[in-house]
Amino acid sequence: MRYLLGIDGGGTGCRAAVADMTGRVLGTGKSGSANIMTDMENARLNILGAANAAFADAGIDASAIPAAAAVLGLAGAMVGGNGEKLRATLPFQQSLVTSDGTIALQGALGDTDGTVVIIGTGTLFVTRQGDDIRFAGGWGFKVGDLGGGARIGRDLLEEALLAHDRFHPSSPLTDAVLHRFENNPHRIVEFAHAARPSDFGTLTPLVFEYAAHDDAVALAIVNRAAAQIEEGLDAIMPPGQERLSLIGGLGALFEQRLSPRYRAKLQKPLHDALTGAVQLAVKNFAPVRKEAVHG
Repeated sequence: MRYLLGIDGGGTGCRAAVADMTGRVLGTGKSGSANIMTDMENARLNILGAANAAFADAGIDASAIPAAAAVLGLAGAMVGGNGEKLRATLPFQQSLVTSDGTIALQGALGDTDGTVVIIGTGTLFVTRQGDDIRFAGGWGFKVGDLGGGARIGRDLLEEALLAHDRFHPSSPLTDAVLHRFENNPHRIVEFAHAARPSDFGTLTPLVFEYAAHDDAVALAIVNRAAAQIEEGLDAIMPPGQERLSLIGGLGALFEQRLSPRYRAKLQKPLHDALTGAVQLAVKNFAPVRKEAVHG
């Protein structure tokens, strides 16, 4: 029997689902970061790790993996031909490598019109209006991904150093960050120098935790990120479009921080991105069943 495989990979982790040819999920698995723009080889290994875990969860021997047809939605896939470079190294019989935004859109909206914002380690905006699908953002931590977890974590470290130097007022949050680094600003610099986007992202929950207690620095960082997300929505969301979903690890945390005009458009996603990948695998690789002809 041949199987379908859906893969959802980003800076935080990679998830896989194996399904039969109708799209019925048989097993799932997960592994580490799969941002192919940051580290393609490590992403490839984690993709295979998640696939193996999914097949094991389904009780299917791993020898069936090379015959599978896979749709992979990956962060960084649309930049510099990364998706095609990775596809050439994959063991699957058939594979389609696309943006993580494509599978997120399919999962959240099905085939209807609307806009989704993926907010995790990075950010990506995707909108569908009829047959037109447009993307914005998602350019990576160094030159984009405003409002994402990596940027929020980086901003927190910057504010901690500014508070240490007394350029900006301190707060319980900046005190907590300095304490985490043994009150040694040089340790912050060393961390930042070696950190990957996902490492910066590990600091994001701390920002939201302190924002919930009205910490001034935390609120400033979170409100700036929310404003950046709205700036993206202003640019990409068609006038009159009424369906908006915030997804990804941080999506729900921003729902109540948007302005009323966008909060009024929020709808819960129909499904997650991994389900979207499986749905696209069915559309692309499952055989079309012909209706029986009775004569």
